[in-house]
Amino acid sequence: MARILIAEDEGAINTLVKKNLELVGHTCFSVFDGEAALEEIENAHYDLILLDIMMPKMDGFAVIEEVGKRIPIIFLSARSAVADRVRGLKLGADDYIVKPFDMLELQARVESVLRRVNKADMAFTLGDVKVDFLSQQVFVNDCAVEMSPKEFLLVEALIKNRNIALSRDKLLEMVWGYDFYGDTRTVDVHIHALRKKLNWDDIIKTVYKLGYRLEVK
Repeated sequence: MARILIAEDEGAINTLVKKNLELVGHTCFSVFDGEAALEEIENAHYDLILLDIMMPKMDGFAVIEEVGKRIPIIFLSARSAVADRVRGLKLGADDYIVKPFDMLELQARVESVLRRVNKADMAFTLGDVKVDFLSQQVFVNDCAVEMSPKEFLLVEALIKNRNIALSRDKLLEMVWGYDFYGDTRTVDVHIHALRKKLNWDDIIKTVYKLGYRLEVK
């Protein structure tokens, strides 16, 4: 997984982002002002920077002007004006996310940027199960397992958000889309099928009165 620098001066947001990204396997480091961010960038290797704009000592725009396009950057900012977004993207940012944001959306944006720069893992292995995201195939003991498109999307959603409890409604939204008119029993049926096909009875945990969590140590 990726090494990510979080440059955000609000401690609560910095901590929340760090904990959630580490839950899905990334290694994260925190700084709280622009000068500290620039020092870290110059002295250590990072695959991605999450960069606030309004920070002490040096703002995010000044930081990205120094860094250029050598490291992927996602702006996290309360500044929602079109002019700010355009400026950030023109300076070389790969994405611009306005606060407040949903953590699952942030994770999806992070994965998208990392895929574009070939830093994200293209496969996931757990025990005798291997999931290849590029070919959209799943193997158990090196034998391909037949999966429907929705089953694969569900596996991918659970893996990308591993160790995070996902509600049935959230899984419906992520896999079936906003315009799906079925009910949450659809998720239960597909989870049952995945547990059986992958021998993941003890890996896909049921979260009481909520949904499911892929538990990876």
